[in-house]
Amino acid sequence: MGNTGDVGSGEVLHDTRRSHTGRDVLAFFRWIDMHVDPDLELHVILDNLSAHNKRRRWHLHFTPTSSSWLNLVERWFSELTTKKLRRGTHTSVRQLNTDIRAWIDTWNDNPRPYVWTKTADQILTSIGNYCRRINDSGH
Repeated sequence: MGNTGDVGSGEVLHDTRRSHTGRDVLAFFRWIDMHVDPDLELHVILDNLSAHNKRRRWHLHFTPTSSSWLNLVERWFSELTTKKLRRGTHTSVRQLNTDIRAWIDTWNDNPRPYVWTKTADQILTSIGNYCRRINDSGH
């Protein structure tokens, strides 16, 4: 179903489900509620979710799929894929789930956050340079 975690530490919480219905999403939110300290506020980054529920400590943020925060999440899934899933052979969904859970447990033994290495100004300058280059290309 999904993953969540502490962006600052890189720790990942996970729950796997066969579908992504509104009921599944709300069940995932309840699952997170049970596993995260109740004194903490929860900020959830969502890329395309139709089912959501207002809760006092929950802050839902909807972002375009190309946003840089989601790139950090995608980077984690890329590492899962290249270091675990592509190296294994899975003959069942249960076996795949077991491998994913084992990877997350190993990850959380020594979690590490992904961080941006460039400042916002450096990124904007790079984008500006690219836009000038493609606008002057003569195409």
